[in-house]
Amino acid sequence: MFDGTPTGGTKPAAYRELLSALDGLTAGEPDAVANLANAAALIWQWLPDLNWAGFYRLIGDELVLGPFQGKPACIRIAMGAGVCGTAAATRATQVVPDVHAFPGHIACDGASRSELVVPLVAGDRLLGVLDLDSPAPGRFDAEDARGCEALAALLAARIG
Repeated sequence: MFDGTPTGGTKPAAYRELLSALDGLTAGEPDAVANLANAAALIWQWLPDLNWAGFYRLIGDELVLGPFQGKPACIRIAMGAGVCGTAAATRATQVVPDVHAFPGHIACDGASRSELVVPLVAGDRLLGVLDLDSPAPGRFDAEDARGCEALAALLAARIG
């Protein structure tokens, strides 16, 4: 049973704790879906001001909904479409302070105002994306991007 809770402090310290907790939860588990499910639940528990936290997996040439926490979501996203598809196509983290200003934004939850999407890459293979949404404008910053990139790197190595 996992009983970890954030201890507070600075944002970088919180992400270090989150990374350590994720490492402990996924160590030795070979099943990708189980690891992504636990990661989504842990992120949901750990990070404040989220209304969606989860994953889209690359299946064929599109992103397909994976484990998540939050309201029901879009099931399939084309490469290059919306924030998730852009992150996947460019393999670059997307920090979007105002999703309504993002060209082609796909609104799965109308309450979302900001978004952070990090590609999951193992070696040269794109596995999918980590997607976080918030009802708060400007919720995500460079520290969130760095913290989530570390989470994504750990997960990609475990599920790839």
